[in-house]
Amino acid sequence: MSLKFSGAEWNARTLRAWQLAILRFAVTLDNADRLAVMAIANEIDRLGVQHDGKPDFSFFRRTSAELCAAILRPNELGSALLRQYLARIDDDRLRRVFAATIETDQPKVSSISKPFRRDSGLWRGLSSRRSQQL
Repeated sequence: MSLKFSGAEWNARTLRAWQLAILRFAVTLDNADRLAVMAIANEIDRLGVQHDGKPDFSFFRRTSAELCAAILRPNELGSALLRQYLARIDDDRLRRVFAATIETDQPKVSSISKPFRRDSGLWRGLSSRRSQQL
């Protein structure tokens, strides 16, 4: 069985693999996972135009290095970088999991349902235990 992907589908799958690798690194903080992120980033950047055997495009390698550093050593600048990356994630589930992993608050979605009332009348109409005889 041969798997053939169109260029756009291959790009989407590779980008998704990069995002999942960053998530895995954020969870484990393992150097092997950081190296996996960098390997995928290098593969993506290699697709760019090359001159003299060196790729001109280095967005994913640079971004990966910055994200991994921000995950390892959180500070104000790193936190802003992580929030910016978080905003770029298209998949809602991946965005929520990554936000939880880096402990960043996501914008709250307003609830349409009624607020919970403590006295909701659940026990109204029932006799109290004291009035029952055993």
